[in-house]
Amino acid sequence: MINIYRKTALVEGLSYLILLFIAMPLKYFFNIPEGVKYFGWIHGVLFLVFMVALVLAAIKYRWSFKRIMLYLIASVLPFVPFILDRSLKKEYS
Repeated sequence: MINIYRKTALVEGLSYLILLFIAMPLKYFFNIPEGVKYFGWIHGVLFLVFMVALVLAAIKYRWSFKRIMLYLIASVLPFVPFILDRSLKKEYS
């Protein structure tokens, strides 16, 4: 389960970076809104999958509410999911 959570968090984090640093500049600086339309939708679906994986991992590993909130907040901060992935890898390997 931890590997599924980690992979989901990384893919969701990557989709967020694409949305923030590629799709949104294309929309607002070059008037090309299609990137936000498609990557926004993809990111939204991946975020829902991430939430399910987070809940399942939290139940399985009996994570504290504080830890769950940390991972939830980290998911909306660019680059932070990649930092947390390293600590999860160390903890569960």
